[in-house]
Amino acid sequence: MRLELTDVRSGYGRREVLFGISMAVEPGSITVMLGTNGAGKSTTLKTIMGAIKPTAGTITYDGRDTTRGAVADNVAQGMAAVPEAGGVFRDFTVRDNLLLGAFTVKDAAVRDERMDSVFTLFPKLKDRLTQAAGTLSGGERQMLAIGRALMSGPSFLMLDEPFLGLAPVVVDDVVDSLARINRESGVTLLVVEQSVRILDIATHAYVLRLGRIHIDEADPRSLIDDSGRLEASFIG
Repeated sequence: MRLELTDVRSGYGRREVLFGISMAVEPGSITVMLGTNGAGKSTTLKTIMGAIKPTAGTITYDGRDTTRGAVADNVAQGMAAVPEAGGVFRDFTVRDNLLLGAFTVKDAAVRDERMDSVFTLFPKLKDRLTQAAGTLSGGERQMLAIGRALMSGPSFLMLDEPFLGLAPVVVDDVVDSLARINRESGVTLLVVEQSVRILDIATHAYVLRLGRIHIDEADPRSLIDDSGRLEASFIG
């Protein structure tokens, strides 16, 4: 399902953050949005999801105009999001966190099947099923947040800085997991990050700077090879 933003402006009250964003996320892709803090990356995700309403421009998803769509409507159409720092319910068990991700699923067999898929992807979560989420490591909480989003059966998954606060070896695990989700389940990914590590699996990259698209790159690895271009967009 294709997502397209055309001249989208958005923000918080009178404070505009996005100044005419135009971008597309193709079905089956791993599209990455890079930028420093304050570039507008998280605002873009919130606007796509429906948590913030744009002040101008249009958003279409699978050919439908979702510009003014509610979060619940977008979830029903196959969208899911993993917020910054995971956002798990720390006092709830791993199992309860996962079940919250499937709150719209009425068929118990479907819930069980999806939970098994999450455990295949993240075996550690099965070992910690009855633990409170707050007792997990940072990497395990990120896995739980991703697993919870997958419980809704999304076709389009957005992640807001999934590497935040994680050790490099854990980042490698998360990268491998995201690639596997995309490859084996066909889920389209839109990943917001500051770390160029995500470019290793990206199929398209955008770089935001002060609420505008500064780089639109169909060959993401070229941004690693040409570090000066990326650095200039971050600090220029």
